[in-house]
Amino acid sequence: MNDRNATVIGAGLAGCEAAWQLAQRGIHVRLIEMKPRKMSPAHHTDQFAELVCSNSFRGDRLSNAVGLLKEEMRILGSLIMKCADETRVPAGGALAVDRDSFSGLVTSYISGHPLIDIVHEEAVAIPDGPVIIATGPLTSDAFAEVIRNLPGMSTLNFYDAAAPIVLKESLDESRLFRLSRYNRGNDYLNAPMTEEEYGIFINELIHAETAEVHGFEESRVFEGCMPIESMAKRGFMVPAFGPMKPVGLTDPRTGKEPFAVVQLRQDNASDTMYNLVGFQTRLKFGEQKRVFGLIPGLEHAEFARYGVMHRNTFLNSPGFLNASFEMISRENCFFAGQITGVEGYVESAGSGLVAGMTLAARLNHTEVPVFPSCTALGAMGKHVSTPNPNFQPMNCSFGLIDPLPVVPGEKRPLKKQDRYEAVAQRALACVRDIQSKTGGIS
Repeated sequence: MNDRNATVIGAGLAGCEAAWQLAQRGIHVRLIEMKPRKMSPAHHTDQFAELVCSNSFRGDRLSNAVGLLKEEMRILGSLIMKCADETRVPAGGALAVDRDSFSGLVTSYISGHPLIDIVHEEAVAIPDGPVIIATGPLTSDAFAEVIRNLPGMSTLNFYDAAAPIVLKESLDESRLFRLSRYNRGNDYLNAPMTEEEYGIFINELIHAETAEVHGFEESRVFEGCMPIESMAKRGFMVPAFGPMKPVGLTDPRTGKEPFAVVQLRQDNASDTMYNLVGFQTRLKFGEQKRVFGLIPGLEHAEFARYGVMHRNTFLNSPGFLNASFEMISRENCFFAGQITGVEGYVESAGSGLVAGMTLAARLNHTEVPVFPSCTALGAMGKHVSTPNPNFQPMNCSFGLIDPLPVVPGEKRPLKKQDRYEAVAQRALACVRDIQSKTGGIS
């Protein structure tokens, strides 16, 4: 076999990024994707890199860890970031995209690349030779069993949920106000609630009927996608300190912050659909319409998509993968995406970028990139490869990234935002150095 060939299994965010990084470096890629022949419970289209939950890639500032991660990926020629930037929709300080345009653009780039051959079939075995496995948290049962039988492997799982999407024309905008938190534009619709309205809503929410999810346990829900009804059951004020917090949202009609707020974020470029921010749920569809109809302005809301919940599978990666997402026991066999224990769209694509760059360098016999944990990309690799008896999926955060060193006699920035900015600039300088040493992409 030509040593400049590789297989990528899965055409989600991580798989597409990995395939792109390989192909752009002259590696011939065989990309195996089971859609549309076989669909997972959460996927609905035949497009690559389909966004099954939110349309938000989260914060886009360098003082935000995922914002730093995005910028590192842009420096390294990320396809996912290129497509996200080209299909963005208004979202205040966040990067949100028109989900259909985004997936369509990724599909177009991947399908049109002369070094990427696409095979539509379900993977039932790990092929010989260089391979990146990016089958995602909804890996098919047959292939999950193949992974489960790898030496040194055990798989874990948790439950993930998606928020509902409503049609803008069905909203009563006279009861809503436009504002981004802390006056960062006017990209969000906000539904203010009085204390009485909030109390009625929470009471109905915790007593609403939920859909059965096989094997569901409250303790195995990823905290970043906690169903809104699960939050409410933890305590009356928990949602008001979470997705419904009013902080930084002064109602221009009253000049005051409401008791609680439900935010709605634009979900497509034509501005016809909005999703309920932080309202992941497993309520039955009829209950969603009834209970969420208690939110001011949503009394007659029409749902383009109801919230859903599904099981996510991830690897017990420490001791199984190294910091480049490569199997410790098998050279040139990598995993990428949420299956590794990184959590989030950008983090998933970032792991695919690292795996793709690393494998391409091996096959091209060039310098292999090493991402230190002072970078966001390196910090994620450290998270999945560091021994941890309680390993769980994590979003990128500054808590994972090496802090600034303490230099005797030198004052550290007092403000957290200034410290994070300094950490980010150090990381970007390191990534630029890696990019120059590895030659970038062709």
